[in-house]
Amino acid sequence: MPFQRFMEVGRIVLINYGPEAGKLATVIDVVDQNKCLIDGPQTGRQVISFTRIALTDLTVKIQRNARPKTLAKAWEEAGTLAAWEKSSWAKKLIAKKKRASLNDFDRFKVMVARKQKREIIEKKMKELA
Repeated sequence: MPFQRFMEVGRIVLINYGPEAGKLATVIDVVDQNKCLIDGPQTGRQVISFTRIALTDLTVKIQRNARPKTLAKAWEEAGTLAAWEKSSWAKKLIAKKKRASLNDFDRFKVMVARKQKREIIEKKMKELA
């Protein structure tokens, strides 16, 4: 299967390592074969290694080395944050974060709810069979 996401100016990336992990940014320029210049509303402008970012399907139309105001306007016009929040990738990250923050009693309540759900489904399946 060929690549669907390419490193390009305007590509939205998810930072997956470091102090800004979990934040979105836009590729402003490609520095060399290992690094790029990114900027975003939450991250600020910085050079980051390709190994610390993950490419998303989202892009914005900007020119190389765009100013922060231009970038913010492009994000708003494209509805980038709304599109990201609708994506299954973002939903999975939110669910993972929520599960990680549960305490013992919350995990117990989830287990009990899953058992009750399973019993209801089994009961309905027996009625249908």
